[in-house]
Amino acid sequence: MPSDSQKPNQAGPVEAKLLRRVCGHFVTGVTVITSGRDEEASGTTVNSFTSVSLDPPLVLFCLHSESRLRRVVEESRAYAVNFLAAEQEPLARAFAGRATASMRNAAHRPSATGVPVLDDALAYLSCRLVDTSEVGDHTVFIGEVVDLGVPERGQQPLVFFRGEMSSLPAAV
Repeated sequence: MPSDSQKPNQAGPVEAKLLRRVCGHFVTGVTVITSGRDEEASGTTVNSFTSVSLDPPLVLFCLHSESRLRRVVEESRAYAVNFLAAEQEPLARAFAGRATASMRNAAHRPSATGVPVLDDALAYLSCRLVDTSEVGDHTVFIGEVVDLGVPERGQQPLVFFRGEMSSLPAAV
């Protein structure tokens, strides 16, 4: 066992660095959450996204409580989940920085909720915000899907594994 691993069944607090390393072994998709309208439009890269319910159609994502996008989502009461394609890694990195990428630098169009949807996304969900919950150092945003799409371009998804972004093998 590596020296920084906890022993099985060890009681006590879990170190944040170790938790991040272990959770990094769970493969996730990479999304850019977009929200706001006009000059307030903004986005950030997120991999903490999941489907919650089919009836009603609900999804959620998590943002750090100090995220610059938090206020934008809360004020607009809507957001879009843009699933990124493998070739969009530079876009994912641009939106992942502390000083978020400008929506002016990303081709987009308004969704049914008025928030921007990235033009070349693998797929998207536009959601009306229905609930939030403060959990630990994050805010959980739950939204009802009101608009969605898959452009059918035969693209591979961008995935996140062990702290790195990449595409799936061609066999998938």
